[in-house]
Amino acid sequence: MADDSKRFTIGTIGSYAAVGDSFTEGVGDPGPAGAFVGWADRLAVLLSDRLHTAHPAAESAGDFAADFRYANLAVRGRLLDQIVEEQVPRAKELAPDLVSFCAGGNDILRPGSDPDDIAARYEAAVADLTASVGTVLVCTGFDTRGVPVLRHLRGKIATYTAHVRAIADRHGCPVLDLWSLRSVQDRRAWSEDRLHLSADGHTRVALRAAQVLGLPLATDPDQPWPEEGHRSAAEVRRDNIHWAREHLVPWIGRRLRGESSGDHVHPKRPDLLPLP
Repeated sequence: MADDSKRFTIGTIGSYAAVGDSFTEGVGDPGPAGAFVGWADRLAVLLSDRLHTAHPAAESAGDFAADFRYANLAVRGRLLDQIVEEQVPRAKELAPDLVSFCAGGNDILRPGSDPDDIAARYEAAVADLTASVGTVLVCTGFDTRGVPVLRHLRGKIATYTAHVRAIADRHGCPVLDLWSLRSVQDRRAWSEDRLHLSADGHTRVALRAAQVLGLPLATDPDQPWPEEGHRSAAEVRRDNIHWAREHLVPWIGRRLRGESSGDHVHPKRPDLLPLP
């Protein structure tokens, strides 16, 4: 187990670096100038607000106005080994109080991939990170029972999720358990491509991450969605045809060509900087 003396105290997280793939980059949650926002950016805002609230005297004096710093190293399409090679060393160099490490999802999607092997490599990276930074927040997979294309991978994702929870236990890491987050099983939590979260979905995940870290919340990340109007079979069929043409076929094409959506993409926040 990790040394308990390294565990964070709520209100003292002054820096945060996010490591991962499209999920952590924020794909599906559009921001200004073609960039993405995403759950990690939203969590950074919550952590910054909490830091300032925990130190009102310093805040009023202006000492904490730019104290909280945040980096997002995640790049869409990255496999676990790429994340470990490209992002983990940078996260260790930055040495923030908190690192979120969400990786392996793209590996699981590959035909013939072995969740046991992926988990072994994932644990090596977690061990490396926990030896260098204050706290490492790890992420499980989503329950994909209702997600087209991905529902047939549910067993592999469940196996990997069990590994992640065991790894967290062994290394003393808090767990962002996405499998148990029921609110993201609603279709409105997912973007039009059905592979990435929507802005609302990213918001739910950010709230769950804040909850895991012990931040007080005014909103329950698992609160029920508003009632949705009935959709006819014809509407569902029309949506499915549009999705297949606009998203599924291009996704399959990239895989057949050996291309990644993250080719030529760089981290959006490679340095620990104050929030705007």
